[in-house]
Amino acid sequence: MQDFIRDMSDFHLDVLREVSNIGAGNAATALSRLLGKPVDMRVNRVLSLPFNDITEYVGGAENLVATVFSRIEGDIAGNMLFVMGAAEGRALVRDVTGESGESEELSDMAQSVLQEVGNILSGSYLTALSDFTGFDLRTSVPSLCVDMAGAILSFGLMETGKSSDFAILIDGEISPGVEIGNEKVQGATGHIFLLPDPEAFSRIFFALGVHRYGSH
Repeated sequence: MQDFIRDMSDFHLDVLREVSNIGAGNAATALSRLLGKPVDMRVNRVLSLPFNDITEYVGGAENLVATVFSRIEGDIAGNMLFVMGAAEGRALVRDVTGESGESEELSDMAQSVLQEVGNILSGSYLTALSDFTGFDLRTSVPSLCVDMAGAILSFGLMETGKSSDFAILIDGEISPGVEIGNEKVQGATGHIFLLPDPEAFSRIFFALGVHRYGSH
């Protein structure tokens, strides 16, 4: 079972993409309520990614990132990471709160906003997965860390790496649905990594009615 993610077909990823699109819609609704303004959220792609490629995918080991870490609990277990470049995180905070400032440091408000955004996104995707599978799924209290991507991801992948060499990546774009003057606010890309414990994904696909190699 430990190679299930590596062996996943395009059909499996299409199923996850469908679940992710529902989660994105739920997240957009929740973020709109939180911010008091329209927010668009879309899934750009879902793919299976080797651990060795993850750091480069988020800009390299020395790229400064803001990461919200949550533990998946309930009928299945695993880790979930929401990763966004620190510069994109600052831009997103400016767009959604109006907070100004050129400091390279993330303010307490910025960190609070990013942690809540990560919490909403993780929770929304997990709720969609729970609705599709019938599993009881929930997340632990999230924690935010701002550091070099290599250091953060090494910690996040440490336990999972004992059972698998791959993770599921959900690439999403968050864009406040507002205009400043005549210009649409540019979206910010965030990455959600699903890092399941052993056998978690095989159980998910069996619950979805999808067999190992993509047949119903």
